[in-house]
Amino acid sequence: MKSKNYERFYDQIGKLNGWDFSDVKCVSEGVKRDFWKEAAKVCKPSDLLLDIGTGGGEALLTMTDSALLLVGIDLSAGMIETATRNAAKAGVSNVRFLQMDAMKLDFPGKFFNVVTCRHSAFCTREIARVLLSGGIFLTQQVSENDKLNLKEAFGRGQALGAEPGTLKKRYETELNEAGFVDIQSFEYNATEYYETAEDLMFLLQHTPIIPGFGQNELDYQVFYKFIRDHQTEKGIRTNAARFMITARFPG
Repeated sequence: MKSKNYERFYDQIGKLNGWDFSDVKCVSEGVKRDFWKEAAKVCKPSDLLLDIGTGGGEALLTMTDSALLLVGIDLSAGMIETATRNAAKAGVSNVRFLQMDAMKLDFPGKFFNVVTCRHSAFCTREIARVLLSGGIFLTQQVSENDKLNLKEAFGRGQALGAEPGTLKKRYETELNEAGFVDIQSFEYNATEYYETAEDLMFLLQHTPIIPGFGQNELDYQVFYKFIRDHQTEKGIRTNAARFMITARFPG
């Protein structure tokens, strides 16, 4: 999906739904690490945490007991509107949501103890600038072979044809060049089972996995053939390929 088209899509989804997939019935097997549990482990009650690409804030709002102040940023005004509503519903007082470009963080230098970024773009040098000495950066990203059988069925999709590991290597290199140390990475390729066609349909309609899904009538023919071909007793089978990187800014 081209950049401008993705921005419009992301903002529209943000206003409607945020990044909330809690109603999607899906069972995962083989998930080795939970990103937010890993983030909670490195936080202290006195810490300031920045979450880049926070979406509708659904995940960050589960972290409110882990840090003194949590700030979620997102480029999409729609996502920030949803995140603000979600925070109001949750009744929490130590979370703030701001519309901001991750490539140019509008914060003072050496401000945060922890920076997180899940499934969103980031600027390594900007993170290095706003982290305190000894601060921790954690990111989880979607690997190139994520939802591979789906993308092969449609003949298009996010990073289809890209060499697996390309993005992970790029981020590791950027972190090293920005001066980070103790860079560690972890990967997993879990099997996912979506309970119904509606659950899988919701995923494709609210993510850019298959760019422009549904704009062509043939997409629905491919979709239902995919379900027939990958239906199992556990559900409709696909995969979730992820990598996580943790790094420390020296001090």
